[in-house]
Amino acid sequence: MGEAAKRPGQKRHEWKTGYRRIGQNAAALLAGLLLALPGAGSLQGAAVCYAQEGGETAAEAAGDAQELKLYAQSAVLMDADTGRVLYGKEADVRRPMASTTKIMTCILALEEGNEEDWVSVSSYAASMPDVQLNIREGEEYRLGDLLYSLMLESHNDTAVAVAEHIGGSVEGFAAMMNQKARDIGCADTCFVTPNGLDGTRKEDGEAHSTTAADLARIMRYCVELSPKREAFLSITRTASRTIQDKEGKRSFYLANHNALLNMMPEALSGKTGFTGGAGYCYISALKKDGRRFIVALLGCGWPPHKTYKWEDMKKLCRYAFETYDYYEVFDRDKTFPPLQVTDGRQKTAPLSFNLRAEQETLKLLLKEGEQPDIRYEYAKEKKAPVEAGSVVGSASYYMDGERIASFPIYVTESVEAADYLWRLGQIAGRFFLLRRE
Repeated sequence: MGEAAKRPGQKRHEWKTGYRRIGQNAAALLAGLLLALPGAGSLQGAAVCYAQEGGETAAEAAGDAQELKLYAQSAVLMDADTGRVLYGKEADVRRPMASTTKIMTCILALEEGNEEDWVSVSSYAASMPDVQLNIREGEEYRLGDLLYSLMLESHNDTAVAVAEHIGGSVEGFAAMMNQKARDIGCADTCFVTPNGLDGTRKEDGEAHSTTAADLARIMRYCVELSPKREAFLSITRTASRTIQDKEGKRSFYLANHNALLNMMPEALSGKTGFTGGAGYCYISALKKDGRRFIVALLGCGWPPHKTYKWEDMKKLCRYAFETYDYYEVFDRDKTFPPLQVTDGRQKTAPLSFNLRAEQETLKLLLKEGEQPDIRYEYAKEKKAPVEAGSVVGSASYYMDGERIASFPIYVTESVEAADYLWRLGQIAGRFFLLRRE
């Protein structure tokens, strides 16, 4: 479709540029848009102007999503660029997550360990129940090889060996997992085991659990934000691999059990999981025509309904690809009244985003009819001196009440203070001018 045919509903008369759809294969240019600006909150002694412009919210526009009939008890469709939840079903209900846990185990091992390290197998690691690689106490394996065992075959003994190597103990590694979860914004997740076996934390009885929204946030971190994201993707996308112990006495063939990689070309990464308490679970990253999504499913059926998760995945993928596209939403026509300067050598100073033309862009995954709320907060008045380049406010873009991006508003010309000598000079100048007249 052409640009004119693909514009979300427009309720703000102030917007003259409209939305422009970003065509297929266009790159999404959203990462790191100045969400934390030094000095942006320093508006002491200034009068501040607040303005908000907004149209139809995501919640108002999501009617057709509510008609999705899924087997999963909890499900989330997330925009991988921004972390915005596009669809949720009991998205914040805590549930056990089985072996989807292992995405956190893997990314922590990649970030905190060395893939060339040799991991010694403890008796506790070797005692883990199926699914097992059947490693034996005292054997040593390369850490990088064990991560393929962890992610391709979902071996529980491997997960414990990795956890003990990185964290010193399962409990120590669980503490690292929980800290990482908090660091990336997961407020409703409790890791107890590195392999996802059902369990409770000794000190407080908290169950090994997460929410669909938190699980999606963890996968987003693994494939989008982690410094080891490329290594994570390489491991989870590997079809098969053969590994052996340090002495070369035992060899193992590993095959990837993430069937979605073969079912859908859009599948980028993923991890299955099952326990009696959790049911079938799945977490996946998807990519098509530059659009990137995360899908999380918890409690998606119990035996014999192993295929329910694939049916739910297909429904959510179809909904995502048919409904969401990138739109240009940056308001290039926005202007600001000049800053009123008190006790200055000039009375006003101009305000601007101070961006080059190619920087005036913000592309968001939206469904037709959605618009962000744009909230402008900036000083109306400041006391001199005022320096060019100082931040006096921001333009923030919100979806569903969450800030997606923010642009600073700058003073573009300096105004010096009108000190005693300058005022004396002004008076003298006027005096001599009057004498000449």
